[in-house]
Amino acid sequence: MSGEGSSMLANANPHIFQRSGERLWTASDEDEDVHDPIDDREIFDLIRSINDPEHPLSLEELHVVEEVRVQVNDADSTVGVEFTPTIPHCSMATLIGLSIKVKLLRSLPDRFKIDVHITPGTHATEDAVNKQLADKERVAAALENSQLLEVVNQCLSTKSL
Repeated sequence: MSGEGSSMLANANPHIFQRSGERLWTASDEDEDVHDPIDDREIFDLIRSINDPEHPLSLEELHVVEEVRVQVNDADSTVGVEFTPTIPHCSMATLIGLSIKVKLLRSLPDRFKIDVHITPGTHATEDAVNKQLADKERVAAALENSQLLEVVNQCLSTKSL
């Protein structure tokens, strides 16, 4: 977070990865008369540019989100996203998961059931974080907190990639 020294960061020197290329569009992708099911890459494109709450980097650059950890079933209206915190004791894991969930809730049709959870075995308190992210009432309550909502919106604000 801005203004804090690097000694305050849980992971002051994260490993940074290269961003993937832009999606190639076909004529049928742009044709409004052709049913275009939502796929893994489309979901990944929605979440890859989310800002990390501690670093001026995207979740993709930190490998917190990867396309291989996105599962979409358009016919069943389900989206699953596993995210991997940069360190096992990341204090921002719930905030990152909440940011991913909010981005998808705001971007997808209401018919989709969205499951956002930590990649198994990658965080010390993954069960507790996953339970919070799966609880609709807890997510709604979190988004009623104006300070928390402001931080989530900062994570979701677009920056040039």
